[in-house]
Amino acid sequence: MNNAIRFGYRGASAKIIAAGDRPLKDSDCVFCGECVQACPVGALVEKDVRYQVRPWETEKVRTTCSYCGVGCQINLHVRDNQVVKVSGVDEAPNHGSLCVKGRFGYNFIGSPERLTDPLIKENGEFRKASWDEALDLVAQRLKTIRDTHGGGSIGVLTSARVTNEENYIAHKFTRAVLKTNNIDHCARL
Repeated sequence: MNNAIRFGYRGASAKIIAAGDRPLKDSDCVFCGECVQACPVGALVEKDVRYQVRPWETEKVRTTCSYCGVGCQINLHVRDNQVVKVSGVDEAPNHGSLCVKGRFGYNFIGSPERLTDPLIKENGEFRKASWDEALDLVAQRLKTIRDTHGGGSIGVLTSARVTNEENYIAHKFTRAVLKTNNIDHCARL
């Protein structure tokens, strides 16, 4: 995809090289991992999973990449309920190719720092809440702000890390429910 490696030399001297037969670190390589996925013999492997995870030890779970709205199809390779590797699915829109974030940016999934429950701030302290309680509180506060100060006092910022469909839902909610056109997208920042 990025033409970072190619066949070099001829005959018995043929080998895979980076441009100008330079070390990979000094080449045009962006370290996206395409060559790792394309390697037919397994000589190239991800550093984090090298010698730790064998393909037959994982279950493939197909999903959509969450890093942007393109909708790249990926396989999560899961072992012991942990994502240990990501590979591209050879179908539209990405046809097996992935960017560096899509291929290697999955460690946040199992991070112990990741929030798993909604938090409500009361008296300067956060406390865990149920999803119903948190959503009811947000809905009530947004309704109060809209009714008191008008829809123009509310703004919504969406993310490039959600699907186009989710961004569309946010757009409809902002305009139809909150009664404002103040919606933007973080990819413009």
